[in-house]
Amino acid sequence: MLKCTRRLLFLGLALSLPAFTPAMALTLDTVKQSKTIHIGYIADEKPFSFKKADGSPAGYTIDLCLRIADEVGHHVSGLKKEYTETTLADGFVAVEEGKIDLLCGATTINLTRRERVDFSQPVFLTGASALLRKDSPDYLQILFLDKQPINAVDLKSPAKSSIGVHASTTTGATLRDALGPDVPQTHIVDFATHEDGLKALEDHKIDAYFADRALLIGLADRATLPSALELGNRLFTREPYGIALRRDDSAFRLLVDHTLTSFYSSDDFAQLLKTYFGAEAPVLRSEIMMQSIPE
Repeated sequence: MLKCTRRLLFLGLALSLPAFTPAMALTLDTVKQSKTIHIGYIADEKPFSFKKADGSPAGYTIDLCLRIADEVGHHVSGLKKEYTETTLADGFVAVEEGKIDLLCGATTINLTRRERVDFSQPVFLTGASALLRKDSPDYLQILFLDKQPINAVDLKSPAKSSIGVHASTTTGATLRDALGPDVPQTHIVDFATHEDGLKALEDHKIDAYFADRALLIGLADRATLPSALELGNRLFTREPYGIALRRDDSAFRLLVDHTLTSFYSSDDFAQLLKTYFGAEAPVLRSEIMMQSIPE
């Protein structure tokens, strides 16, 4: 009777555990079998991930993923790199299903997302702010640029003011918190891509576009008339970016983090930051190094 009870208990525990599949836990093994590492990227997150004129992927996070792929190549002879363009939501699903090994973009690490995927150590640090036109309503300039109001009227939002955000990102909820009691007077508009949000801002269809400041810098540079825009200097969040990986694969995550830590201390990393972020590179490097995992 006791043995039977133990068998039933063991069976109950086994059924309650998630099913084990090699694709979920053994990334290096699957890469060795296929001799291919699958790199997913989000194409509208310049300068982190984007498509060049010839259609090939490029960007700061893409370059980091290539460094990791090169390290994997030391363990897998004849390794091929296969790129998959995806959206953020679809990319997480592909990582979960083992179709993407490295998801590269401007992807914020948070606990909710870690219920589905794992992340590398931080590869960048930024925060949410807004891109505005210079003729945007005064209350938005006060909110995002820390400008002092001239009178009490400046603090109120116009009846039809609107702010854009990228759909399926973490910034929408943050924006609603930032607006506080002005939410009923401010319409929040979702956009499929950051480029769509920029166009709407320039076409006066929205009054501001809210996103991570590092992405807004790239958007402002690509604007039709950059001098007509202003970049917010007030940050509403702390956004650590990471490369998304499959959960429950400590060996692959260790390889990824070891590669990043080694690269962060090199002169090549300083040059990479300068290539994509110009004069802000030294400060960015210090911030990233402070958050990095030591050897």
